Amino acid sequence: MSQNPPSLRPDLAPRARLTETPRHGQPTIGMVSLGCPKALVDSERILTRLRAEGYGISPDYTGADAVIVNTCGFLDSAKAESLEAIGEALSENGRVIVTGCLGAEPDYITGVHPRVLAVTGPHQYEQVLDAVHAAVPPSPDPFIDLLPASGVSLTPRHYSYLKISEGCNHKCKFCIIPDMRGRLQSRPAHAVIREAEKLVQSGVKELLVISQDTSAYGVDIKHAETTGHRAHITDLARDLGSLGAWVRLHYVYPYPHVRDLIPLMAEGLVLPYLDIPFQHAHPDTLKRMARPAAAARTLDEIAAWRRDCPDIALRSTFIVGYPGETEAEFQTLLDWLDEAQLDRVGCFQYENVAGARSNALPDHVAQEVKQDRWDQFMAKAQAISEAKLAAKVGQHLDVIIDDIDEDGIATCRTKADAPEIDGNLFIDENTAPLSVGDIVTVEVDEAGEYDLWGRIPRHPRA
Repeated sequence: MSQNPPSLRPDLAPRARLTETPRHGQPTIGMVSLGCPKALVDSERILTRLRAEGYGISPDYTGADAVIVNTCGFLDSAKAESLEAIGEALSENGRVIVTGCLGAEPDYITGVHPRVLAVTGPHQYEQVLDAVHAAVPPSPDPFIDLLPASGVSLTPRHYSYLKISEGCNHKCKFCIIPDMRGRLQSRPAHAVIREAEKLVQSGVKELLVISQDTSAYGVDIKHAETTGHRAHITDLARDLGSLGAWVRLHYVYPYPHVRDLIPLMAEGLVLPYLDIPFQHAHPDTLKRMARPAAAARTLDEIAAWRRDCPDIALRSTFIVGYPGETEAEFQTLLDWLDEAQLDRVGCFQYENVAGARSNALPDHVAQEVKQDRWDQFMAKAQAISEAKLAAKVGQHLDVIIDDIDEDGIATCRTKADAPEIDGNLFIDENTAPLSVGDIVTVEVDEAGEYDLWGRIPRHPRA
């Protein structure tokens, strides 16, 4: 059984899952969804709208009348992946509509693939629908094509991403997402809660809260309150926690008010899990990134979070080889990681991205140096992970079951693990009574570098 080491791209969403079977004669659209969970939510919204108009959702190219490719443009490697996916869709199907972050550069796409039918930018739902209508006219059957109450989901039925805002107000020099997706645009709190309620009613057991900057939620709308729900991340987390599902917070910047979330985690309203993009630890590197340079105070905050919620799991991502990063700055990062003892860590090697201000910085780091630093960083992160997981052997943990294979091996996640980017817990015996989506208590009996193994206790705790 393979383990689950972190990817070079720790921002990636799980693979989209298409399970519907179109009716005979129904116009069908295929979907390729690349990039982060926020893009996956965009794909779900597009398909939900198309499904409401009578389109079928095809799980492959050959059964589709046209294919939508939702692209990623975060890194040059992601752009190359998007272009490759567009080329594959053109080769296999021939009728391709492109949307998503890379769609903000239409000339870049059409310069490589002039045969695409249309190119739209990120979260331009109406333009995508217009392009689909032009390529494949709808033909709904009002007696058959009824929209599911929960919409179209590209994730397993037991968990779902919940996007609370678009855009970002940060001006990090290595990032072009604000240029592609605009400034912060928070959804009204009552709309987020209504969507979450529908998801839980439809059987979702875990809500994964996402945005570009979750802790800034509501700042742009002055934390407006409507129908009893206030647009502030602490209030939103408390309201979501009342719905009875697991609530997992992603992309939380370490603003001072984040400490107000920790009591909600200690109370069990929100999972004791914080996904915080620290990016680096040396103040000079953070300054060149145009990010808050408060690594020492961050260590104090981490200590306070762990004091108030000892079970908290901390995930973060980092960049090594940023322009101007010296050996001393990199060593500071390694030392910081030693002290912070983060539970889950992903790492990017710095890449130039067209339009990013960091491209113009002096003293770019050689590729072989970036690779060496990445290797050193991940070796240290792996050792920390291995030690932390070894300490869990003998503990009883609640897990959610993501899959049970034909051999009866259950792939699960603890409260410390987000889908596909973190580790797994495997149960390899006595799984017959279990079902995907169940939340059960297991006893951990083995640990690896990133994953755990456990069993259902013979005598569950009282």
